[in-house]
Formats: sequence, structure tokens, C-alpha cells
Amino acid sequence: MQSSLRRVKRVVRGSALWCAALLCGLSLQGQGQIRIAVGNIPLSAAASAATPDPLADAAFDHFYNMEYDRSIQGFEKVVDQRPNDPSAVNHLMSAVLMRELYRMGAMNTGEYANDSFVGEAHRTADPKVKERIKQLTDRAENLEDQQLKANPNNVDAIYARGVTRAQFSLYTALVERAWFSALRNAVGARHDHERVLELNPNYVDAKLVVGTDNYVMGSLPWSVKVAVTMVGLSGTKEKGFEYLREVAQSNGENAVDARVVLSLFLRRERRYDEARTLMHDLAARYPRNYLFPLEEANLLRASGHAPEAAAGYRRVWQSGREGKYGNLHYETAAWGLGELLRSEKDYGGAAAAYELVSQAPEPDPETLQKANLAAGEMYDLLQKRDLAMKKYQIVLAQNGSSLPAEQARKHIREAYRE
Repeated sequence: MQSSLRRVKRVVRGSALWCAALLCGLSLQGQGQIRIAVGNIPLSAAASAATPDPLADAAFDHFYNMEYDRSIQGFEKVVDQRPNDPSAVNHLMSAVLMRELYRMGAMNTGEYANDSFVGEAHRTADPKVKERIKQLTDRAENLEDQQLKANPNNVDAIYARGVTRAQFSLYTALVERAWFSALRNAVGARHDHERVLELNPNYVDAKLVVGTDNYVMGSLPWSVKVAVTMVGLSGTKEKGFEYLREVAQSNGENAVDARVVLSLFLRRERRYDEARTLMHDLAARYPRNYLFPLEEANLLRASGHAPEAAAGYRRVWQSGREGKYGNLHYETAAWGLGELLRSEKDYGGAAAAYELVSQAPEPDPETLQKANLAAGEMYDLLQKRDLAMKKYQIVLAQNGSSLPAEQARKHIREAYRE
């Protein structure tokens, strides 16, 4: 049973590659809003272009700018106008889910880049939000079932059902930590969208889920690949990139999502320049989303361009201080700067950067505690023991049962050394 569960976790681990792109997608060492497979569902491939919906367009703009409350309000109005459209319900569900994941601190794409998300539990979800997500899932599924009973080959209904399943896979993986359920829904989403492409090969939006899953399957160790072929799954990285690029370069509603997912996968492949181009373009398109320029800085750091990365982190921090990002957690830029300077052995600069985190309005509690611990460690390396002890005491006062608190206790007993 344990080995079976480990295999499932490794498959789903890739499938945050379903969760990927969450992102403000992105390996954002800070936080990445990843909206994989929660695509924006067109009424039909042709109808979407022929009948623009200004209300939905505005809601999507708020979504990608991380203005989740305004996005939810907009999608609620769309649902009121189209109560029998499962795509409208899926859009609303996506916004509700992403707002909660952001609040929970579960959208850090640095975790998705290194697979640590499987073992990471952040703040617990709001029970009321969990219930609303389940209700929206049930509503979408009921509408899809009704349409498919009337016409089993209704391509839009099959596509919508695949999106519902993909979103619920994301929910069960990151909120419920229910791996078997997450895998089951992920498989169902892929099968639905493969069926869409059988019925209509030009339904480009469906290639987001199929392309993502191909990359995931192609990235798995051989032993796990053998296991997943038993449930009818296979794929290659090459096919995944082909499909994702096709969606990213299209005018479809999933183009932004595909660019986010593609960037995450390119980062995993160490193709940093190509990923950074995608992030740069998205940062220009959605200027109130701090995660895109933050990921640019992360990619610069990963590719060995430390001075440019430092400048990028500082730009994000300064823009946040000027109010460009509202009350979003742009302090992750200061954390990223601190980590960069620490790796460069600039302990004084790193300590100053970590100290900036506390200057942000209502900083993320986990980021703040990590920054206080890191600042204490830097002070120990600088032989400023009194300052280090003060920071460790602050860490304990913030949350005495956390991993940073455990480290702080060790450093109180004995000064930190590298």
C-alpha cells in the first residue's frame, strides 16, 4: 500500500505540473499563480471569437492581475446571465479556488519546480470556501451531464467536463491532499480533452490539458511510466511542448494559461531564456501582477545573471512600495533578493534584504518568519550575536511549532555557521 501511494504521489507530483502553473504561475520563488487546466472555456471554438463577452473579458483581466475579489464578482454576474452554461460555472470556480490557494500560501511555484509541494502543507483552507468549491463542481457536472445525455458528442460539454475535472484535481491535490482522487480526476480530464480533439482536431484549447499531461508523463521515471501505462496513460515531453506552444501561440482563451505552464516546464528543463521571454511578455500585459516580473528575476538568478536578477527583485520591491501591486505579497521579492545575496556571500546585504520583508504591509506570515530566521543567521555569520538572538526570539514568538522555530532554537543554543 505504501509503495502504491508513493507511485501515485510521484504521478500527481508531476501533476502539479497540473498545479503548475498555477502561475501567477511560475516557479515563482515567491508565489506563483498557476492556472493549469482551469482554462477559460469557450461556448464553442467558433462562437467564442464571434461573440465576445466584455463582462467575462473584464473578469479574466482581473483574474490575471490577481484581483481575485473583483474577478469573482465579475464571474458571478456572468453565471447570472448564463445559468445553464457549465463554462461560466467553471470560470467562477477557478477564481474562487485560486483566491483560496493564494490565501493559503499554496501557490509557490518554486515548490512546483522541485516537487516539494507533495510534502508541503500550508495554512488550512476555509471550510466555507471548500464547500462552495464543491457546490460549484457539482453544479458544473450536472449541467455537463444534462448536455451529454442529450448529445453524447457535444464537444463543448465534453471539454467543459474535462475542465471541471482538472480543476477538481487541483483542489483535491492542494487543498484536500487526496492523491488518489486528484489522479483520478486528472486522468478523466485528459481523456475528455483527447475525446474533444478526436471530434474536432481544431479545438486548440483542449491541447492545454493534453499537452500538460504529455509532458508530465514524459518526465516520470521509467518505473512509474510502466505503472501509469496500466491505466492507459502515456506521453512524451516533445509532444507536450508541441501542444503547449500551439495553445500559447493561438488566439484561444487558454493562451495565457499555456504560456504560464510552458514557462514552468521550460524552467524545469533549464531553458531559462525562453521561459523569461514568456514571463516578460506576461508582465507587460498584466502590470498589476507582481508574480510575472518576480519570475523574471528568479529565472535570471537561475541562469547565472546575478546582478540582473538583483535589479529585478529590487524593481518588484520598489513597485510594491509605490502601491502598484495593492495588498499582494510583493515582499517575496525581498526574500528572493536576500537568498540571492546570501548565495553570493554578501551576508550584510542579505540581512538587509531579509529585514525588508517586515516593512511590507501585512507580509505573508510564513515568508516573514523565514526571513527573520535567515536574517538571524546572517547576523551570526557577521558575528553580531545580539542581533541574531533578537531575530531568533522573534521567530519563536511568531509560531513556536514551525520548522523555522525549530531551527531558531538550535541557533539560540549554538550560533549559526555555514
